[in-house]
Amino acid sequence: MFWYPLRLLESAGLSGLWLTLIVYTAALVAFTQPAWRGLAHWRAQPGQLALLALAAGWCNAAFILAVLEGTVVRVLLLFYLSPIWTVFLGWLVLGERPTGRGWLAFSIAMAGALIMLWSEELGVPWPKGKADWLAVSSGMAFALANVLVRRLQSVPVITKTVTAWVGAVFVALVWIALAAAPVPQVAGGTVIGAMALGLFGMVAMTFSVQYGVTHMPVYRSAVILLFELVAGAVSAQLLTDEKVLAQEWVGGLMVLLAAWFAASRRTDTDGRG
Repeated sequence: MFWYPLRLLESAGLSGLWLTLIVYTAALVAFTQPAWRGLAHWRAQPGQLALLALAAGWCNAAFILAVLEGTVVRVLLLFYLSPIWTVFLGWLVLGERPTGRGWLAFSIAMAGALIMLWSEELGVPWPKGKADWLAVSSGMAFALANVLVRRLQSVPVITKTVTAWVGAVFVALVWIALAAAPVPQVAGGTVIGAMALGLFGMVAMTFSVQYGVTHMPVYRSAVILLFELVAGAVSAQLLTDEKVLAQEWVGGLMVLLAAWFAASRRTDTDGRG
């Protein structure tokens, strides 16, 4: 449901980049003390935490811009190619080697993505515009961030959470500077609303994801996160007049099936556990 208040705030005059900056700054300020305590972990593992910050920062900023510019269901479906990227990143970074089931999942997901992205005008299965590119890249960054969260087992969840917020603020600031985005002229209530979304919505979401990903294998957390597709599709149908093409539903169902295949596999370690 996060997309809905974002659109309300955008309609009140806050652009996506400034929304990202305010939401994540508000969440970060509320946790200044834990952030300060986490500096010891930054000194111990600066490279991996910096990569986590950048991956999470791009994921969050790109996702916000994608749901503001694109169709909610399409953006979510493209974003949720992320379990497929997670399987391969888990192999490269964590040594969790894909099985035949994993390769099958990849093939199904790619076929679904090709169906979704096919365009008679373009003639090729390629992202159609900015929102598509943002959604796909956000999903890739999300997969990388989740693998890094899983790898950084010695780092407390609160430190990884704050790191993700720092990354979002950094990416938003750099993006605003590069795009020369003007400071929005909006009512004080709109800014307060964005801050409240950061303090309550963002804090709850980020802690939930970080805790879950930290305490279970990435392929299992990935399939549980797919419930966002259901919630997003239902809420978009109820709250917007957006239309989803038949090819997007077919391709999306294939992506969902592939993600389930990739994320619900079992390992010998799971059985012993």
